[in-house]
Amino acid sequence: MIPFKKYFLRRQFQKKLIENAVHRTVSQKEIKTVGIITTDEISKWVNVKEEVEKILNLKNVKIYSFRPQNKNSNKYFSEKDFNWQGDIYKTDFKSFIDEPFDLLIGYFNKNNLFLESSVLQSNALFKVGISDVNQELYDIEIAETPIETERFFLELKKYLTILRKLKN
Repeated sequence: MIPFKKYFLRRQFQKKLIENAVHRTVSQKEIKTVGIITTDEISKWVNVKEEVEKILNLKNVKIYSFRPQNKNSNKYFSEKDFNWQGDIYKTDFKSFIDEPFDLLIGYFNKNNLFLESSVLQSNALFKVGISDVNQELYDIEIAETPIETERFFLELKKYLTILRKLKN
């Protein structure tokens, strides 16, 4: 069943990606709220939320991590939380995706249909991620590996300051 689900999800993803390219506008709003989408693997060796709070000096940060297997836990999502049309039906994760964050950080460096679909469906006003995943998802991409967390967020802070999205 999963190969069919991935096939249909990929088709829906491509349609939404095209729509997003046509209708996307970049917000000039100052950043006060942040959402992070990452993987369980990355979350095990670095506290991304803590790094964002410390380096970007922001307090209103929420995070969701992708787990390949569903453990039915808050702050985690899996492929089972998506239907074959790509819609998210886990209510707390759906609320996270629907929230209009000032900034969404896609903190993962490997292609994953479920992570990428989550970033694409997010109502965040400004999206940032690691380069070489899918450049069509983000307003800014930073060429760094997830293990270099501090370097990634210092670079992000530099860009956000230049764009006047962060106060000094």
